[in-house]
Amino acid sequence: MSELSDTFARDGAVVLRQVLTPTEVAKLRSGIDANLARPSANSKTASRAEDTGRFLEDFCTWQSNPDYREVIFTSRLPAIAAELMCSGTVRLHHDHMLTKEAATQQRTPWHQDQPYYNIEGRQNISIWIPVDPVPRESTLELIAGSHLGPWLMPRSFMANEARWFPEGSLAELPDIDGERAAYRILGWPLEPGDAVAFHMLTLHGSAGSVGRRRVFSVRFIGDDARHAPRSWKTSPEFPGLAERLPAHAPFEDSLFPLVYVDCARTHE
Repeated sequence: MSELSDTFARDGAVVLRQVLTPTEVAKLRSGIDANLARPSANSKTASRAEDTGRFLEDFCTWQSNPDYREVIFTSRLPAIAAELMCSGTVRLHHDHMLTKEAATQQRTPWHQDQPYYNIEGRQNISIWIPVDPVPRESTLELIAGSHLGPWLMPRSFMANEARWFPEGSLAELPDIDGERAAYRILGWPLEPGDAVAFHMLTLHGSAGSVGRRRVFSVRFIGDDARHAPRSWKTSPEFPGLAERLPAHAPFEDSLFPLVYVDCARTHE
């Protein structure tokens, strides 16, 4: 894993080949299908009504979805997250289901994840796991090195509204699609069992999808992660958390269970 860890530190993203077993992939596929059949109150449609497909997202359903829970808690993912984050501990921050049905035109705009969240700190990771084959043209794309900063203005995906940080308080996104040759853009065709791990500040986006593309994404945090209460609704939102978890406090709360401890690192 040392080579992957070095690549992650340099680029802010790595591909993980066959990191889940066929049984674990089947569990996630079952969990996603159950989630699609019964979306939670946190779900949202991220495509327009005239889209020939549909892009549906849902958040924070691990407590009610046993298939998600089993993969999060028993797979290799937390141990891999610890290694890539160089962290002695790993906590679950949240899960995120993203499904683009066949013929979905809506692209996922370029963005960083961390500005939407209530997290401060550098030790964090998202693991993006498709349960359907994903060709290169429909895959997640990432800008190598963008995790080193700066923070860029988060905007709503369809209306392009600054609902989080006030206008002008953060730098705007560059025109990546207009100047693709100026960036080192990472992206890999993926098969079920593969995953992409990336830092929450790594710029990423994706196109629409010709075929069905069901994805489960899990977000983990490490030793230096601290609560950053916001005066606005984060995405996802954790109602009532600010009342029981102070600013700059570790995420020691039942919403963010400890999923892995690397004893060697915690005793260094």
